[in-house]
Amino acid sequence: MNVKTAVIAIDGPSASGKSSTAREVAARLGLVHLDSGALYRLVTMVALRSRLRDPGAIVAALDRHQVGLSRNGNSTLLSIDGEDAEPEIRSPAVTAAVSDIAAMREVRDWVNQRLRAAAAEWGRVVMDGRDIGTDVFPDAELKIYLTATAEERARRRLRQVGRDIDADAVAMEAGELAERDRRDAARDVAPLRQAEDALLLDTTTMTFEEQVGWIVARAS
Repeated sequence: MNVKTAVIAIDGPSASGKSSTAREVAARLGLVHLDSGALYRLVTMVALRSRLRDPGAIVAALDRHQVGLSRNGNSTLLSIDGEDAEPEIRSPAVTAAVSDIAAMREVRDWVNQRLRAAAAEWGRVVMDGRDIGTDVFPDAELKIYLTATAEERARRRLRQVGRDIDADAVAMEAGELAERDRRDAARDVAPLRQAEDALLLDTTTMTFEEQVGWIVARAS
């Protein structure tokens, strides 16, 4: 497949399916999926383990560890001091804290340096996050803003974690997602927003196959 872009940037709010969509798009196009959110989760894990809230101290703590960011076929692997970071970075504690940690300029600079270095080393990548097309790779040739209603995103999140999808659960989860969206959009550093040249993809009524196909068609 003749891929036109060096970086495909997929941004959007929480639980919009960015990572799963980016992973499948990368697989279809023979590219590497680089999950920026996972790296922010690793930073948050280090901050929680060390009980740190000061951004300078968090970055200093990261520099004392060996943080591994490597490719495994079409996906990336994260480790810290040789330990697989994946199970812990998905924990409820990390999920609850990652938005605040990711809002710190020093942390974002540290993460962005590693994302840019990985993209430069690996070549063509599909990268998802909240500011990939606006801040990390503003010159990405293809930018997608992936979204859905808060209620639909809540249903998908509940389904993903195996919880009952009833009206009360959906309402509570949707409220939490909307609050995180508000915080991410209001922060001073790299706020969540759609890049002016990004294509809007509202997946509320789309299947996973449809949304993946929509992006692949525009990247090839």
